[in-house]
Amino acid sequence: FSGNCVGCGKKGFCYFTEFSNHINLKLTTQPKKQKHLKYYLVRNAQGTLTKGPLICWKGSEFRSRQTLASTCSSSLFPPAESSGPLAAFSSEPVPGPTPSIPMGAQPAGPASEHPSLTAAVGPAVLNGRDSPKHQQLVKNDLSAMPRPSALGILSNSGPPKKRHKGWSPESPSAADGGYSQGGGNRAKYESASMSCVPQVGLVGPASVTFPVMASGEPVSVPDNLLKICKAKPVIFKGHGNFPYLCGNLNDVVVSPLLYACYQNSQSISRAYEQYGASTIQPISEETQLLLTVYYLVQLAADQVPLMEDLEQIFLRSWRESHLTEIRQSQQGQPQRCPPTPGAAAPVSSAQLPWLAGLAASSGNNSVHIIECTYSLAEGLSEMFRLLIEGKLAKTNYVVIVRACRSPAIDSCVAVTGKYQARILSESLLTPAEYQKEVNYELVTGKVDSLGAFFSTLCPEGDIDILLDKFHQENQGHIPSSLTASPVTKSASLDVGGAPACTSYSLEPHHIRPFQLAVAQKLLSHVCSIADSSTQNLDLGSFEKVDFLICIPPSEVTYQQTLFRVWHSGVLLELGLEKERMTKQRVEQYVLKLDAEAQTKFKSFLQNSFQNPHTLFVLIHDHAHWDLVSSAVHNLYSQSDPAVGLVDRLLNCREVKEAPNIVTLHVTSFPYALQTQHTLISPYNEIHWPASYSNGVDLYPENKKYFGLSEFIESTLSGHSLPLLRYDSSFEAMVTALGKRYTSLLEVTKMLRSSTSEKRSPVKRERSCSHDSVSSSLSSKASSSALCGESSAQPGPPSQGERARSPQPCGPSEEGRVPGERQRPQASRGPPSVISRHSPGLAPQPDSGLRASQRSVQVSVTPSSSQLSSSGSSSSSVTPAAGTLVLQASQCSMTKACRQPPIVFLPKLVYDMVTATDSSGLPKAASLLPSHSVMWASSFRPLLSKTMTSTEQSLYYRQWTVPRPNHMDYGNRAEGRVDGFHPRRLLLSGPPQIGKTGAYLQFLSILSRMLIRLTEVDVYDEEEININLREESDWHYLQLSDPWPDLELFKKLPFDYIIHDPKYEDASLICSHLQSIKSEDRGPSRKPEELYVRRQTARMRLSKYAAYNTYHHCEQCQQYMGFHPRYQLYESTLHAFAFSYSMLGEEIQLHFIIPKSKEHHFVFSQPGGQLESMRLPLVTDKSHECIKSPTFTPTTGRHEHGLFNLYHAMDGASHLHVLVVKEYEMAIYKKYWPNHIMLVLPSIFNSAGVGAAHFLIKELSYHNLELERNRQEELGIKPQDIWPFIVISDDSCVMWNVVDVDCGGERSREFSWSERNVSLKHIMQHIEASPNITHYALIGMRKWSSKTGSGEVREPFSRCHVHDFIILNVDLTQNVQYNQNRFMCDDVDFNLRVHSAGLLLCRFNRFSVMKKQIAVGGQRSFHITSKVSDNPVPIVPAQYICAPDSKHTFLAAPAQLLLEKFLQHLSHRFFPLSLKNHSHPVLSVDCYLNLGSQISVCYVSSRPHSRNISCSDFMFSGLLLYLCDSFVGASFLKKFHFLKGATLCVICQDRNSLRQTVVRLELEDEWQFRLRDEFQTANAKEDRPLFFLTGRHI
Repeated sequence: FSGNCVGCGKKGFCYFTEFSNHINLKLTTQPKKQKHLKYYLVRNAQGTLTKGPLICWKGSEFRSRQTLASTCSSSLFPPAESSGPLAAFSSEPVPGPTPSIPMGAQPAGPASEHPSLTAAVGPAVLNGRDSPKHQQLVKNDLSAMPRPSALGILSNSGPPKKRHKGWSPESPSAADGGYSQGGGNRAKYESASMSCVPQVGLVGPASVTFPVMASGEPVSVPDNLLKICKAKPVIFKGHGNFPYLCGNLNDVVVSPLLYACYQNSQSISRAYEQYGASTIQPISEETQLLLTVYYLVQLAADQVPLMEDLEQIFLRSWRESHLTEIRQSQQGQPQRCPPTPGAAAPVSSAQLPWLAGLAASSGNNSVHIIECTYSLAEGLSEMFRLLIEGKLAKTNYVVIVRACRSPAIDSCVAVTGKYQARILSESLLTPAEYQKEVNYELVTGKVDSLGAFFSTLCPEGDIDILLDKFHQENQGHIPSSLTASPVTKSASLDVGGAPACTSYSLEPHHIRPFQLAVAQKLLSHVCSIADSSTQNLDLGSFEKVDFLICIPPSEVTYQQTLFRVWHSGVLLELGLEKERMTKQRVEQYVLKLDAEAQTKFKSFLQNSFQNPHTLFVLIHDHAHWDLVSSAVHNLYSQSDPAVGLVDRLLNCREVKEAPNIVTLHVTSFPYALQTQHTLISPYNEIHWPASYSNGVDLYPENKKYFGLSEFIESTLSGHSLPLLRYDSSFEAMVTALGKRYTSLLEVTKMLRSSTSEKRSPVKRERSCSHDSVSSSLSSKASSSALCGESSAQPGPPSQGERARSPQPCGPSEEGRVPGERQRPQASRGPPSVISRHSPGLAPQPDSGLRASQRSVQVSVTPSSSQLSSSGSSSSSVTPAAGTLVLQASQCSMTKACRQPPIVFLPKLVYDMVTATDSSGLPKAASLLPSHSVMWASSFRPLLSKTMTSTEQSLYYRQWTVPRPNHMDYGNRAEGRVDGFHPRRLLLSGPPQIGKTGAYLQFLSILSRMLIRLTEVDVYDEEEININLREESDWHYLQLSDPWPDLELFKKLPFDYIIHDPKYEDASLICSHLQSIKSEDRGPSRKPEELYVRRQTARMRLSKYAAYNTYHHCEQCQQYMGFHPRYQLYESTLHAFAFSYSMLGEEIQLHFIIPKSKEHHFVFSQPGGQLESMRLPLVTDKSHECIKSPTFTPTTGRHEHGLFNLYHAMDGASHLHVLVVKEYEMAIYKKYWPNHIMLVLPSIFNSAGVGAAHFLIKELSYHNLELERNRQEELGIKPQDIWPFIVISDDSCVMWNVVDVDCGGERSREFSWSERNVSLKHIMQHIEASPNITHYALIGMRKWSSKTGSGEVREPFSRCHVHDFIILNVDLTQNVQYNQNRFMCDDVDFNLRVHSAGLLLCRFNRFSVMKKQIAVGGQRSFHITSKVSDNPVPIVPAQYICAPDSKHTFLAAPAQLLLEKFLQHLSHRFFPLSLKNHSHPVLSVDCYLNLGSQISVCYVSSRPHSRNISCSDFMFSGLLLYLCDSFVGASFLKKFHFLKGATLCVICQDRNSLRQTVVRLELEDEWQFRLRDEFQTANAKEDRPLFFLTGRHI
């Protein structure tokens, strides 16, 4: 070996012993490089050395026969880039697709103790190559595409004997044991055709080393074998040891697929192991071989063996022989005794040759058995001899078995039938290799020899004439004038002057219901990602949407997608482009994944990095295309730079980690993305809706997708016209050619080449049809379909028989596929009939997307012209100008709309496609869904006919694993158990169904939603009662004052009138004798209209907004408690008690304080008793904190309340306390884990907002006293402690400031503008006001777009304040909120504060915006019947009743019933007051809303109160609500009432009611009747309120 020491830098070590001495490696045994030197060292992106890929040592047994070996040197492993390290291959060598293996370097001798992990660099010699020149040609043009297996599927065959680190014990064969040393794990890696990397066309011997035990001399492959036999025999290794081959290795193909099938079938399913059914024995080797012979014997002469068939035979045999045990294990019954042997005795090795010969004797010589005595070498030599002598001309299969000398048998199966061997050997080519073979056949001049052959078939020597004749015999003569001529690529040219097609036109762009439904499902999934607690997507932080659509390098698909993007209008809607777009601008959003893609993709990534507030949607259309791992690119980047491009770009670290990139994979073929290692969560899959549901066609447009299921259906009896056919005459024609030429590939390529020069539209069309059929015979996919690679895959019809349906066959007779365009004929190359990889994965410019993995492209009869549908989900294409020019009216698309095309298949494919199994499923359903995946186990259940798309996805996710060359192969090694990428979605649906339109629509509605998320509906209402404002001699005329002047302000009169529009339905408060007309007050609103009719405006959220729980940007993660440094829910519960005389008991509150907020509080000791909440000083001048603690009472809004004030406070330090009810504590704590919570006592669970306000204020005053006492000990004066708190609604969303330009103090010129500012700005401005402690209440305007200059001209007003108030708890010590109130408690409190002689100041230049929140708050209170479960609506008249009546009691607090009744029906108590605003109702010590049609006059009974002068008033009513001892008889006698005025006295019980009447001497002036007593409709235990009404005498 050759290596360097990275420690000291010494170079040029040639022997590992020398190197081990150099590094002082002490070993008890001799140092072995294969054993101790396992990995390359590579430098990562940071330049540090890391463990690289495995070193692929040749096995020790290789040394004697390395003459042709191309050793796997380190030059194949360049330093891996960080974006695609080779480490994915380093730990779990899993077998991959198997190539043809000419056995030039088959090893002999004992197996190495460590099975070789040699990288499979390619087959020794590519099939069909017969000159060194050609070998050189291929060597210079390598392709790293995965090579599909020849005869079936290789599963993960289990670990090597010494388990490697990283080997998953869940691997299906990991538990294999109990096999002989010769046939067990030793041989597992014989099937590992691709331990590390996929094959490419490198010239070298075997593409894998077989660590087998072989005995005897090597077997020489005779010269001229291919020339004599006309086909290369394909030898499938079976059981035991396989000899070496030497000599003419080009003429044989060796495959380990049958061995892998045997191994898979011997591994007992995990499904049975979990029930403890380990006593069930696997199927024996003898039985396997015998069943193989039976299977081969029953194959017809034109059939080819399918590995899946054999697997199913083994599985059925095993199940039948162990039926009892299996049933027991399925029912979960313990096995009490070992199973008894079946009725049939097991086959012994001695009986095997005789039984095999007996079985073969019925096969008419199609199967020949050769028995060996010592080794398989004898049998192989005998077979080669018989082949050369021509004695196996009628034999298709030779089974060689050695079964006498030891318990273990050796076996192999050789396919010698020309037809079968050709298909099996040539099915191994990838599309790229297929194309190379075509080119080679052309450059070697084989076309001339084919022409000579055709001249013997027809005198003119013209294949066109021959095909014409052949065609007319089969189809009848059709005049050439009626056939459609091909369309030229230039849409501006008319072919032959023919008129443009008028019967086919592009539909205008419109979204169909299904596309809209799918777009909404996509949006719903994106929202689910954002709403989850994983913080993987923060939709609230994005302002706009951008996108990039990645498509395969097909010009047709590129033009299609450009056209759709251009005409959808999505660029305009997303605001990415202006009205006049150019094609060059549209091209910025569609990326063709070709050699130039990386530069454009890099700029996309830079754009996403530079615009963190833009959500980028990366759409990977045709996501089934190019699933090759980037690790393969690292190996072969020089030979083909495009290898693994999708993986390198879309799965790079930058895309995975970018928080603003969502990846959407779109495909009609999702199966290769639905494996055990997929990156896409099953919850992030969106399936196209089925077109049928319960027999009802859900497509209203009378158009349907016509897929393979419908074609198969047409072949069933009862259908007049089978649309799926095979042409026996043409098959015979190909067979005739095959007898002359050794390679089926040569035959079909020459047939295609000779028909390439077409002289007339008729001839071109016909030859195209036949050419496509012939090409399908040899195309990789059709062959691989026969050999276990399922290209056709009709699949189980699910949801309207479309599941696992291949790519489209075209539109139906009902019409073209809805809203989709078809490819113009100019864009169609010769179509491949059923091809998963149609020829060439790098499509020719005009061939459309023929690289789809299972595209069914069809050739059709001339009567319906030619229609080839690509597997494109992106709808259709038109030439650049968007017009289609066709000859006469014979537009093929028009015809296709009337009648679907007739599809010709090779008979092999036809038989497989139309066959069904016993359950009625298409036979192809058991085949692998994609060449890049393999089955996880042979013991898998079959697909079900009734499976939905979702169930089918889960099936493939459970039972398929990616091959090592698949980009998802290394996903499990990324550290996460699930491995799903959180921002990755998959949209799957039939081809040509409208997926492009759906995802473009998704972009539009996603953009609209993001805009909607950055917008908010705020109340936008004019202030009410402006015209009733009292004209005073005093105004605050110093318009430019930033703060109120205390002396000036004291002279301002208090404005009693309520101007807040939310109180439009509230009673007017009279402050003087007003002449109010009834029309000045609007009609009362109905209760249900209370929230409906309020006007709102949609506003864009500013950077200073308050947010709800759905916002979680990076900046406020720590604030919200989701920061990694803080453990979620790390908080403590603290009790806090204080006594309050009015309640007559001690109040016990609880604080929930997160650890991160404990610094705001004082504790007796760390973790001890809570003593107080810290308060700052009046003199503090900090610019980075807010002095006033903010309290937000809330109910029912744990998700929607705007409690995230981080941005509103502009990051400033502040104390924010949520005030919640006890029963809601847990849910609020869950959503807001880092917020301080004040939990109200349980007695307030049904209380209104008045109780919360009451307790906030009383607690704050109690805390102020505690802080004064605490800080007094520190030498601070009591009056220096900050006495203000903020009480804020939970719907305050943004704050604004008005900038004014006064133009002089008393000037008439006045201009102003409003802008959004932070709450920090407003609070710090207010807190800096001079003499601030002299103000009791400070507030601000409610924002309205209709605000006039008159409302902001005066900077300050003395009036009511609402919603967001700054309360001086020191001055208002003796003024309480009413803890019983549900509504208008702020108006009531404002009046109490003013009547106590205190100052209320409103800053008119500040305003608060309130968000409309549809849940919680006042809406949380529902009034329902207490006894009936029937949700009958309760009307306000039912809120009260007569005492002792049998009225239905209601489940609602008495106070709420009272307030609601008075709001809607107070005119029953005060009939004289209705619309009589000059004679208001006198309300003593309280403000209750009596409805908009009744005015009230508020007076306070407290001594020294500031009340209005009532001497001029004649009141129409008197309201006494829970009046206390300050209200006396003498106080009431000051007021004058109209005759017939009414009185309403409200008390807690009937006894208090009578006492109040007596104490206030009410009977002197008021008349009472027994029937005038009422109560709220509450049960006795709910403590109803009692009323007494009377009339003034």
